[in-house]
Amino acid sequence: MTAAIKNNVVFDRKLLARMTGALGDTKTIGKLCSDIGHVFAEFLPDILQNETGLDIEIAYAGFDTGLKSELITRLGNGVALCDTSLRNWCPEFIISCDSPVIITLMEVLLGASPTAIEEPKPRTLSNIELDVATMVVEKVADVLKSAVTVAGSFEPVVGRPYNASERPPADPDVADVFAACINVTMGLGPVLSTFSIIVPQQTLLKTTVVFPKGVGQGHKSKGAWGEQLEQQVRRSAVNLEARIKLQSLTLDTISRLQPGDVIPFQDAKDVRVEINANGRDLYICELGRSGAKYTVRIKDTHGSENDILHHLMS
Repeated sequence: MTAAIKNNVVFDRKLLARMTGALGDTKTIGKLCSDIGHVFAEFLPDILQNETGLDIEIAYAGFDTGLKSELITRLGNGVALCDTSLRNWCPEFIISCDSPVIITLMEVLLGASPTAIEEPKPRTLSNIELDVATMVVEKVADVLKSAVTVAGSFEPVVGRPYNASERPPADPDVADVFAACINVTMGLGPVLSTFSIIVPQQTLLKTTVVFPKGVGQGHKSKGAWGEQLEQQVRRSAVNLEARIKLQSLTLDTISRLQPGDVIPFQDAKDVRVEINANGRDLYICELGRSGAKYTVRIKDTHGSENDILHHLMS
C-alpha cells in the first residue's frame, strides 16, 4: 500500500524544475538578464550606426519569466519572431522584434527623415519588411553571441523571421520549458519599440556573461546596410494583379448573371490592362496570348524604376 502511494506521488512542476536546474530564482535570473541587456545597450548602437548611418538608441527594459509558450503569447501578434540557435550555448531560442521599428527603419533607409515619420501601429509585416527584420535579428544574434561564453567559434544560426500570427502550434509531445524574456528598447526618431530574446532558464543559469572587446569594429562601411537592403528587396517576390475594364451593365443585369454568361471587355481592339501590386498601379499593358497561356505586354510604366521600388516598399 505504501509503495502504491509513493508511485502515485506527483511532483510540483516548479519544484522539479528547480531541483533539476531548469528554473532559477528571480534575483539570479534578473541579474543575468540585466547583464545581457546592458551588453546590448553598450555595443549594439555602434554596430547599427556603422551599418546604417543612423543613431538608434538601445536600452535594457527589464525581463519577464514564465513558460516559453506563455512568454511568446504575451508578445502579441504585432511582432516578428525568429527561431535561432547557437551551438554549445542553446539549441533553440527566440528573438522577436516589434513591427513599428522595422517599418520605420525601412522608410528611413529609403530616404524618409526619422523626425518626420509618425509612429506606425503594430501590424503584420510584409515579405519585404521581414527581409529588413532579418538583418536586424542577425545583428542582435551577433551581439548575443559575443556576450555569452560559448566553447568553439560557432556562429548563430538565424532562421527567417515570420509574423507571430503565423507561428505553428506547439508540438504536444515536446515539453514546455521555463524561460526568461530579455527586453531591450530600440528607439529611432519618435518610434520606440522593443526586441526580446526568449531563452530557457536552464541555459541562462549555465551562462557567464562577458562584455566583449571590439564588438562593432570591422563591420561593413556606412551605407553598406542600405545597399544590402536594396539587394534583398530586389530579390523579394511580389504578387502582381491585372485589372481589365469591362463594359458597363445595369444593376438589374448584374443581379441576374448566371454561370456561362459573358461580359465583353470595354476595349474593342487592344485590351488595356492595369498591373498593380500592394494596391499601387505599376504598368499599363495590353492583353495577349502565348501558346495556351494568356499574357500581358507592357506598354508604359507608372514612374521610374526607383518610383516603382518605393511604391512596392511603402
